[in-house]
Amino acid sequence: MTLSPARVPATGVRRLTTTLYGYAFLDDLVLLYPVYALLFADTGLPLWQISSLFALWSLTAVVLEVPSGAWADTVSRRRLLWIGPLLTAAGFALWVTVPSYGAFALGFVLWGAGGALGSGSLEALVYDEMERLGAADRYARVMGRTRAARLLATVTAMGLAGPVLALGGYPAVGAGSVLACLLAALTATRLPEHRVPAAKGSTSWSGTLRAGIAEARGDRTVRGALLLIPAVAAVWGALDEYVSLLIRDLGVAETTVPWLVLLVWTLVTVGSLFAGPAERLGTRGLAALIASAALALAVGAGIRTPAGIALVGLAFAGFQLAEVLVDVRLQHRIDDARRATLTSVASLGTELVTVAVFGVYTLLGASLAHSTVFMILSVPYLVTALVLCRGRRRPRNESPQERLSTQ
Repeated sequence: MTLSPARVPATGVRRLTTTLYGYAFLDDLVLLYPVYALLFADTGLPLWQISSLFALWSLTAVVLEVPSGAWADTVSRRRLLWIGPLLTAAGFALWVTVPSYGAFALGFVLWGAGGALGSGSLEALVYDEMERLGAADRYARVMGRTRAARLLATVTAMGLAGPVLALGGYPAVGAGSVLACLLAALTATRLPEHRVPAAKGSTSWSGTLRAGIAEARGDRTVRGALLLIPAVAAVWGALDEYVSLLIRDLGVAETTVPWLVLLVWTLVTVGSLFAGPAERLGTRGLAALIASAALALAVGAGIRTPAGIALVGLAFAGFQLAEVLVDVRLQHRIDDARRATLTSVASLGTELVTVAVFGVYTLLGASLAHSTVFMILSVPYLVTALVLCRGRRRPRNESPQERLSTQ
């Protein structure tokens, strides 16, 4: 039987999205997430060594983020997507087989390298494949669901880590994490990729990197889209590390803290599912979304009650949704040949701003309550929303696909 032309793209999109959601879920189904700090402490590491491990993890991501993105524009992106989880699996295996500071450090380098290989590569592969299938207008919806799959995996890992730890200790938790990484790598090999990488010797990764940076410097709209991603993603991405401390300051029982954290991330997961409908918001609608989330964050943190934590969760959901939408703005603006490179440049900006936010939080938190710091750090989002509102008007003849790309 011959498939109709409409049936072929539908089948292709279904194969892409099914594989993508499975890959995203398995890639974040890391049982070590909630307990790796406990593993380090139980191994005998002092606080300064644990902090240095986190710094090494961030440094690895910063150093490799952009070069790996340029590499993804010159080789098979699918290949990088299955190599990354294998590197992460090797790091987790080291942690539980030879627990020591050196093994933890090497494990973080491998984890950071694995994450860098996937950052930019995944978005570029998905967008190019959807564009080839004539479904680029569904990119926001698909990536929103992809993030929801990742968040669902994180929530699942939180639920499984305790029982698995009780049954088999850290080796069992590590084995579960390694297994998830191996399954993620296997799933990545099933991702479709019709793009033909550049012929060997015709385009170097450094040349692609230079071309990508030149594109960002020469095109104001691309540059604006690149700057908007860290403006939206960095602050709430740093604040989520302090949510448990914010909750504990409410005076609730220690056993209640994990449940309220779970509530926050459940709301964030649900928020990701609205990316498709939200793509029609346009620039002023995006500004309103960011401003509303900022107000919810400030009020939720300020009232210092469990209901306020729900508002914080709604704020995070809004920021997560906005993060998907600003990624769409960027993808609509950049050239296919440098898509992974520029996506990685945006990710690098997010990493750098996030580190800066950690520093600001540390300074403010030395003398202020966590709730006050959360309220103060909602202000940058109000500034971002104001800048968006003051941007140029969208031309009347702009296409729906370009609507969200307009500054």
